[in-house]
Amino acid sequence: MRTRLGRAWGSGLSALVVAAGVLVAPGAVAQEDATQTVAAIPAGYYDGTAGLSGEALKSELNDIISGNTRLSYSQVWTALMVTDQDPANSNNVILLYGGQSRAKSLNGGDVGDWNREHVWAQSHGNFGTSAGPGTDLHHLRPEDVQVNGIRGNKDFDNGGSAVSGAPGSLTDSNSFEPRDAVKGDVARMILYMAVRYEGEEGFVDLETNDTVTNGSVPFHGRISVLLDWNNEDPVSAFEANRNDVIYEDYQHNRNPFIDHPEWADAIWG
Repeated sequence: MRTRLGRAWGSGLSALVVAAGVLVAPGAVAQEDATQTVAAIPAGYYDGTAGLSGEALKSELNDIISGNTRLSYSQVWTALMVTDQDPANSNNVILLYGGQSRAKSLNGGDVGDWNREHVWAQSHGNFGTSAGPGTDLHHLRPEDVQVNGIRGNKDFDNGGSAVSGAPGSLTDSNSFEPRDAVKGDVARMILYMAVRYEGEEGFVDLETNDTVTNGSVPFHGRISVLLDWNNEDPVSAFEANRNDVIYEDYQHNRNPFIDHPEWADAIWG
């Protein structure tokens, strides 16, 4: 397994933060850059991937991004305050499904707080919150406590009724649809998890499928919808910056589908 380290992107990160969007007032929904953003990919990081597709590409990417630094679940609190910081207000974080800007100090489990949302639901493989998939920043995001509860462990799909507290998001009995501005983000986080965790290092083998009734099995869906979302919602500056920060300062690995969204179709399309 390979881990590639490097720190040469300070000015690039600053530029990405500035471009990531501006909020007009506390509680407003983030306006994300809809233009495809080129992340600061370290030279040589994806050596060995040229010409690959399908399972061969998936296996090579697993080799590249595995062996990363693991955080404790308590360390995730502090990390999210950096990775998801509001570009317009350094005292706040941006909530994933709702898009609101909320004070970093309001982290916890009470109404009005934000907590640590596992985009790949913990119960889909029962990996808990121990170091590894349960603390991987590439799929952990700040979210309102009540909205997090509404999402629960549902798979991702289109349709449903409006979600209170998360403008633009929808849900029904067995699926959750995030707002348009982060559909691609959600897809790329799920695909990352399916590549990073392949039953090695004592971790469960996580895989995508095309259903929305996965429950406690280590699968997440719906892959056909996730591929559409990946194509419809390009990588934003906020998302690219987040990938760089996780690589530089925390886990020292990257989400390949932020760097190369086209690899989603190359593997699963």
